[in-house]
Amino acid sequence: MFSLTRENIKIAFGSIKSQLLRTILTVLIIAIGIMALVGILSCVSALENSISGSFSSMGANTFNFQRYEFTNQRQSSRERQKINPVINYRNVKDFEDNYDYPFTKVAVSFTGTTAAEVKYDNKKTDPEVQIIGSNEYFIENSGLEIDNGRSLNVFDVENSNAVCVIGSDLQKALFPDVNPVDKTISVRGSKFKVVGVLKEKGSTFGNNQDLRVIMPIQKARSIFTNPNINYTLSVKVDKSDMLENAQEEAILTFRNIRGLNPIEANDFGIERSDDLINRVAENTSTLYIAAWIISIITIFGSTIALMNIMLVSVSERTREIGVRKALGAKRRTIAFQFFMETVIIGQLGGILGILLGIAIGWGVSKGFELDFSTPWVAMIWATSIAFIVAVISGLYPATKAARLDPIESLRYE
Repeated sequence: MFSLTRENIKIAFGSIKSQLLRTILTVLIIAIGIMALVGILSCVSALENSISGSFSSMGANTFNFQRYEFTNQRQSSRERQKINPVINYRNVKDFEDNYDYPFTKVAVSFTGTTAAEVKYDNKKTDPEVQIIGSNEYFIENSGLEIDNGRSLNVFDVENSNAVCVIGSDLQKALFPDVNPVDKTISVRGSKFKVVGVLKEKGSTFGNNQDLRVIMPIQKARSIFTNPNINYTLSVKVDKSDMLENAQEEAILTFRNIRGLNPIEANDFGIERSDDLINRVAENTSTLYIAAWIISIITIFGSTIALMNIMLVSVSERTREIGVRKALGAKRRTIAFQFFMETVIIGQLGGILGILLGIAIGWGVSKGFELDFSTPWVAMIWATSIAFIVAVISGLYPATKAARLDPIESLRYE
C-alpha cells in the first residue's frame, strides 16, 4: 500500500515537471488567492495591534476627561457642530481639590508642544520633541514604566523642581554612551535635571512616543504660557470593581465644576481604555469580514482555474490512462494519482501565497509603522483553504479519469 502511494506521488511529481509552465501558472493563481487572505489579515491584525497598544497606554482601570469624545457622532447638515470649551487649568485644579473618591489617583497633564528642541552640551535634537507638563500620577496612570532612575514625585510637583523624565529615543539621541540620570538638559532656555528614563513604547502612525520630556506641571506652565491650553484629566482606580462608581462620581464632580445644569449634555468627553479597545475591535471586525469576502472570491476563482487545468490534463493524458488501465491499474489508483497531483499543486500555491502574504503584511506594517506580528491564525487558515481548494478541484477530474473506458482511451488521439 505504502509503496503504491509512494509510486503515485512520484508519478504526480513527474507529471507536474512535464507541464512546468502550466503548473507555475496554476500555482500562481492559487497563490494570489492565499496571498490576498494572508496579506489582508496580516495588515488588519497589525493595525489592530497598533491601535489597541496605543489605547492601552491609558493604563488599566483608567478613564480620561478630554475636550471631545474619541469619536463624534455624525450630525445632519441642519445641525451645528457643538464646540466644547477647553479644559483649562482651573477646571483640573478644582477637580483635584473636590474629587476624593477612595482608591483613586488623579493625573493632570497638558502637552506644551510637539516641536521642541532639546539640548545637552553641544548636542541637540531636531525640533520634534513632545513636552508634557504633569503631576506625579501621570506616568503611572498612562501605563508608562521607568527603565532607569525614578519617576516624578509629589515633592517635584509641589516645589516645581527643575527635573524631568525623558523618553528612550531622547536618551539615544543625547546620551548614547552615558547614563542620562542626573545630567542637565535644556528646553527653551530652561535647565532640567534628568531623573528618569522611560521604557521604550515605539511609534503609532508616525507619532513617536519615545521622543518626549515629562516635567512638573507648574514648571511647564511657566515655559508654555498659551492661555488656551487644553488639559487632560486621567483617573486611575486601584480596585476594578469600583471603576463604574468612580467614573460616575467623577462625571458628576466635573459637571458641577463646568456649571452644567441637570438637563444639559456634557460639554466634555470621557473615555476608558477598555471602551476604546472594544470599539477598535468592532471596527476591525468589519475589516476582517471584508478581507474574507475578497479572499473567498479570489480563492473561488483559483478553485475553478485549478479544476479546469486538471480537466485539461486528464484530456491530454487519456491515452496514458488507457495504457495504465490495460496494464492492470485500478480505478482508485488512477483517481489517487490525479488527486495527489492536484493536492501537490494546491499546497505549492498555498506555501507561495503564505510567503507573499506575510511579505505584504510586513511591508505595509513597516511603511505605516504598525506593530507587525506573525499571522499564525491566517497561515493555518491559508494552509487549510489551500488543501480544501485542492480537494474540491481534484475530485471531479480524478473521478473522470478513473471512469474512462480503457479501450476508448487507447483509441484517443
